[in-house]
Amino acid sequence: MPLTKLVPDAFGVVTICLVALLILLGLLCIAYSFYFQSHVRRQGYIQLGYFSGPWIIRITFILFAIWWAVGEIFRLSFLRRHRRVVLDLRWQENVCKWYIVSNLGFAEPCLFLTLMFLLRATLKMESGALSGKWNRNTAGYIFLYCLPMLALQLAVVLSESRLNGGSGGFVSLPETFTKTYSRVTIDQEDEVALCTYPLLSTIILGVFAAVLTAYLFWLGRQILKLVINKRLQKRVYTLIFSVSSFLPLRIVLLCLSVLTSPDKILFEAITFLAFFSLFCFSVVSICLLVYFPVSDSMALRGLRDTEEEEDDRTVTEERSGALLLAAPNSSQNEEGLSLRGRRDSSQERYVELSLFLEAEN
Repeated sequence: MPLTKLVPDAFGVVTICLVALLILLGLLCIAYSFYFQSHVRRQGYIQLGYFSGPWIIRITFILFAIWWAVGEIFRLSFLRRHRRVVLDLRWQENVCKWYIVSNLGFAEPCLFLTLMFLLRATLKMESGALSGKWNRNTAGYIFLYCLPMLALQLAVVLSESRLNGGSGGFVSLPETFTKTYSRVTIDQEDEVALCTYPLLSTIILGVFAAVLTAYLFWLGRQILKLVINKRLQKRVYTLIFSVSSFLPLRIVLLCLSVLTSPDKILFEAITFLAFFSLFCFSVVSICLLVYFPVSDSMALRGLRDTEEEEDDRTVTEERSGALLLAAPNSSQNEEGLSLRGRRDSSQERYVELSLFLEAEN
């Protein structure tokens, strides 16, 4: 069924509202993280300061999610009808190309990579893994590992005519593999350029997501070996389920979008569901990796080093990654603060699970 005025407007308004909610959640979590960081430094909570280590990467994760969400607004046909935002047809086509490079080539890969680095940080056994140097190095690695994806998506967009067998073309592929936009007439009034998802770009993103998902399963298995709190286990399982379900669902939906025309209601429904799947992934990840760790850490702000004779031992444990905190009465409750140590063959070591920190009051 061809598009009517109601359908793109409905999907567009809902998408913009969801993006606004994601941005609001992200900004609140960023403010909460800054508050926690300043609270730790001003009040001198040494132990909690250790758990605030990855705060920069947590904020970076939120910024990538916001970048992706804002990019989703620019692809909407809702903004193209009646020249609401993008006035020129040529500009609409260029915006579609920019969207593919920005979201599929940069924002989404960086979002996935940041998630993996945050999870990998929980397995680090020295305090340097969560220091300022770790934050800088991790940010550099994220951008470095994202460069191949960015280059591939940029190559697909710039080589669209040649890959389609145009002048000077060296290979002939169906248009669905490289087409980033389609000119259609809506309501027999306006000719607009609607964004489409090149199948080749979707395949590249799918391979990238599949590799990271497999790595996530390995990380999750390692983390679960260290978790003794049932609620923390639920958090880990929830995150694994989120990644292993929403990401493949988005890839499948983007692949299916090439089977229908952009001026059909089915295309709008498929692309909205693809957006909504990654929206759910972003919200779940922000809550589990940013809000809950900070919230649980703030619940422990009353824990301080009150015994002078234990100060030296505590500092030594922090520096070696052997910091073990406990909530009140947690020694008799399995649902207590879930940070526990592991012994290897020669010495006692502890794995810092601050990303899933939980306290029982």
